[in-house]
Amino acid sequence: MPTTAPPVSLALPPLDRRLSPYTGLTRDHWCAYADYLLRSAHRHATDDHANLHLPGANSSYGPRSDSLEAFARTFLLASFRIKGDPEGTGWIAEWYARGLDAGTNPANQDRWPTPGELGQAKVEAASLAAGLALTREVLWDKLPQRVQEQLIAWFETVIGEEYPPINWVWFQIVVETFLASVGGKYSDEDIDAGLAIHDSLYRRHGWFADGPERAYDHYVGWAFQVYPQLWELMAPEDPRVKARAKLDGDRLADFLDDAVHLVGANGAPLIQGRSLIYRFAAAAPFWVGELSGHSRLSPGLSRRAASGILDYFVKRGSITDDGLLSIGFHGEFPGMKQSYSGAGSPYWAAKGMLGLALPADHPAWTAVEEPLPVEVSDTHRLLAAPGWQVDGTVADGVVRIRNHGTDHANAGVAVADSPLYARLGYSTSTFPDLEPESLDNAVVLVDGDGKPTHRTGFEYLGQQDLDGVLVGVSRGTVNWIAVDPNAGPDHGSGAKGTATPGPEVTVVSATRGAAELRLVRVRGAASAPAATLRMGGWPVDAESGMVSEIRPVAGFSSPLDDAGTWRRDEPHPMGEQLTIPWIGTSGAAHDGDYAAVVILAGEGSADTHVRFVPAGQDCGAARFEFPDGTALTLAAALEFLSS
Repeated sequence: MPTTAPPVSLALPPLDRRLSPYTGLTRDHWCAYADYLLRSAHRHATDDHANLHLPGANSSYGPRSDSLEAFARTFLLASFRIKGDPEGTGWIAEWYARGLDAGTNPANQDRWPTPGELGQAKVEAASLAAGLALTREVLWDKLPQRVQEQLIAWFETVIGEEYPPINWVWFQIVVETFLASVGGKYSDEDIDAGLAIHDSLYRRHGWFADGPERAYDHYVGWAFQVYPQLWELMAPEDPRVKARAKLDGDRLADFLDDAVHLVGANGAPLIQGRSLIYRFAAAAPFWVGELSGHSRLSPGLSRRAASGILDYFVKRGSITDDGLLSIGFHGEFPGMKQSYSGAGSPYWAAKGMLGLALPADHPAWTAVEEPLPVEVSDTHRLLAAPGWQVDGTVADGVVRIRNHGTDHANAGVAVADSPLYARLGYSTSTFPDLEPESLDNAVVLVDGDGKPTHRTGFEYLGQQDLDGVLVGVSRGTVNWIAVDPNAGPDHGSGAKGTATPGPEVTVVSATRGAAELRLVRVRGAASAPAATLRMGGWPVDAESGMVSEIRPVAGFSSPLDDAGTWRRDEPHPMGEQLTIPWIGTSGAAHDGDYAAVVILAGEGSADTHVRFVPAGQDCGAARFEFPDGTALTLAAALEFLSS
């Protein structure tokens, strides 16, 4: 049974605005938060330290899996603390040494399920192996031979096991590499096969897809970029490591060049993709860039990004009053639970504390913080692999993406939209509406029963920078989906069901700063003669101070003559009331072209007015003017619609 230790207090040093002018956080703050999380979690451990029965929901795998998960993920955090400060963390090493013994002791009735017995244990085995490799001299080398043999036997059950062809292949690579380093059995075939799958998922400029679908999210950073570098540290003399060190390092550096543009001035990472309950794990790639030396970012910028992310979450209730990490984003929000989420799951946030493995005198800790790109100037960036166009605005510090390449599916697949992947837009200041059928950043046809279409399975037609206006395009047959109630677990993809095809819809997003010109072409509207067209804006909390607007473009060919604001008066991950503005047709939509201006702006934003300027008889010379005067001609816009 868990022990009943008294509550733990958090003692933080004063903020240091000289070393960290943007966040005030130093290494001492990171250590304090880490130790607070560890000591608080330990209060819920069994007497032998093997299992942490944290309060909260169980995953679909059950409490035995969840308690192992809590041990392994807090151990990963513990290993970073030990690696960076081996002299001052003896209490951590001693605490986990007991659990490592009890958890793998075959005679213990509460031992951990092995990776050969439970799929989720394959994940947690990697955290244990990586942590033991990082702390080998402090922890592994001091374990009794009996305990080492128990651990080796437990790890060896991964050999020959099947792993899904996603980021999971790294769990097998890491474990078997550790086994090789301590005299255990291992399979070169397993390692080589995992590396081949990893490479098959690489797309371009540092980006990986988490599987064969268009699945782009934070797993690119906290899995596909972190594990190759940890693997390199684990086995620097392995010929495979040597052969691909530059390749993996260059991929990481490329990814970081993009990733730093996806952090808002408030420290928030891009709020998109599954497993957002891992929160500040989004800081992991910035730290691993410093740990490995494979980063083109300055140490002060790397720490600014990482500390900003940590600061964002701790200021918004991600750590409970009991010092635990709940299932949620800011505070606890049970609606974010996915089938694989248990009370120990949020502790993969530990990856975001990887910087603690660096000693106190490392430049990542001693350099003065430098501003994020969005704190220097407006940012405009095209990310080709995920099909995102990035617009950050220095006036409000908000980073937005418009999405024409990601849906956690493939072209032609007709399933329900995944709220965390298939929306037209995501940002660092808004949380997606978690209902699959929504007006959140949407272009939908709505039938007579009020049911909207889904866009998943669209064709990504590309992106371009037209003299400062970023343009992305997608096209596809929209579908009404009758979801199968037995569709299976939620691992990111939209739910399966029966599809009823609707018209073909082309969407163009032309963006600059806070403003998007959204152009829509409908073809085949006769297939749904009673359906109306609706375009939805950004989802914002009523108390957030964010401005979300959508308005028709005067003088465009097809009218949008209906409008409103959708509201849900219930808690959501970032507030208490979600609102989404929308415009649409009051009657049935017809084949034609439609245009709207979509705005997301925070406090301090400049003018967000986008004008349509006619040009007499020459329709092609008419133009759209963004607030700063940058213009896009109607001819260019229509060319994209026709592409």
